[in-house]
Amino acid sequence: MSERQEAARHPDGPADGTDVVRLRPRRIRLVCWSSAVVVVVLFSVIATTLTGPTGNGYGTFQRGDQFAMIGLGVLFALGALLFTRPRVEADARGIRVRNIIGSYELPWEVVRGVRFDRGAPWAALELYDDDLLPMVALQAADKQLAVDGVRALRRLHQTHLATLAERAARR
Repeated sequence: MSERQEAARHPDGPADGTDVVRLRPRRIRLVCWSSAVVVVVLFSVIATTLTGPTGNGYGTFQRGDQFAMIGLGVLFALGALLFTRPRVEADARGIRVRNIIGSYELPWEVVRGVRFDRGAPWAALELYDDDLLPMVALQAADKQLAVDGVRALRRLHQTHLATLAERAARR
């Protein structure tokens, strides 16, 4: 399934038949995976060149030094892959946001609106307690994909607000 289709509303949601919106960034994933491969290859090449004496000192490079250098490359690559972690999933009950560090699960009742300010690097949830919760999965670099995702989240939020208004009118 393409990212554009994931930004659209899905009927494969919870058992109550509501729509689900699933969003992940596209460009940052491509950049991070490419960077991770380059870092591992670069550190592996550097490791193969670590042979002989260390310079003017008495030490020499050993196999362990080469394996340690490759291990460092793998660690740096894993650090770069942390940036592929962000995603957003929303349905009629609420929204789940997973950023690089930290995850949040919020009901729509605490969300005042979905913001994507001009010049902002990513979208944010505006909460009723005047907090802003960034949604790194909706990045400006993804252009139309991010706009479609924000629109889908706003539709879900508006549907929830309309449902609340109907319930209040019945009472």
